[in-house]
Amino acid sequence: MSHTVTVGLDGSRESLAAVDWAAEEALRRAVPLRLLHAWCGDGDPRTLLVDPVVARGWGERMLGVAERRLRRRHPALDVETEWSSHDVVEELCAAGDTAELLVLGSRGLSGLAGFLAGSVSLAVLARTRRPVVLVRPHNHREPKADDPAGADDLREAEVVIGLDVSRPADEVLAFGFAAADRYGCGLRVLHAWAVPTICGPDMGGALPLLMTEVAQDARRALDEALTPWTDKYPDVPVVRECHQGRPAQDLAEASRDARLIVVGRRNRPGRIGPHIGAVTHAVIHHSLAPVAVVPHD
Repeated sequence: MSHTVTVGLDGSRESLAAVDWAAEEALRRAVPLRLLHAWCGDGDPRTLLVDPVVARGWGERMLGVAERRLRRRHPALDVETEWSSHDVVEELCAAGDTAELLVLGSRGLSGLAGFLAGSVSLAVLARTRRPVVLVRPHNHREPKADDPAGADDLREAEVVIGLDVSRPADEVLAFGFAAADRYGCGLRVLHAWAVPTICGPDMGGALPLLMTEVAQDARRALDEALTPWTDKYPDVPVVRECHQGRPAQDLAEASRDARLIVVGRRNRPGRIGPHIGAVTHAVIHHSLAPVAVVPHD
């Protein structure tokens, strides 16, 4: 693994927001930032009339402008640039699999439609074996030098982990705790449980008892999953939320005040190829905060 933060850059407003977020993350991690632009005209009718030489010139100029902007804003940041003529998804997956973190921009639609990741982002998320963060322009929350109030608000913002206690993934917890530790902020771990379907003549009478048992089991499992990590990160304040609800909806609500949402993606093939899971898919479409998707077995 290369100790870099890599960000995909295509010149869009979304990718420029991802560059800014990735630059600050690279500084916190004390690693270089790699700007990657990939362009491949094969098989896309929209690029048939684009001269490859012109495309490369445009891509290299775009990378150069972004690099100079970053060097002015972050003189201590080590910035690398790379232009590729290979398939965009394949190139981003390869870059993501060798970096500490891959950062991509995502375009937002209306508030009702929510967060549209786009075909490239979804394809990369489904295939890469390393964490990916999705950023859209309006949720980039970094304080300005002359805005101390904004800095206070940012410190109060929490990292939020969505955790399935039936299959708690150490990779997801490790990412979330390390992020909260770097940011110097609190961590909220959210688990939403559902009552299993029951049938029988006394269904109504049994339901309250069943709900109590399910709630107690869920809280116990959450505490057991978190204990090794609270011991490892004793300075990270942790809030546990364990209640009946819908995970995707609860995480979308939590994203309103979050600094980062952290969710998992199981490394498992689907019938039509790799997929990211229903909850994670919903979260990346509706989150108002940047979303870190962490693959795990």
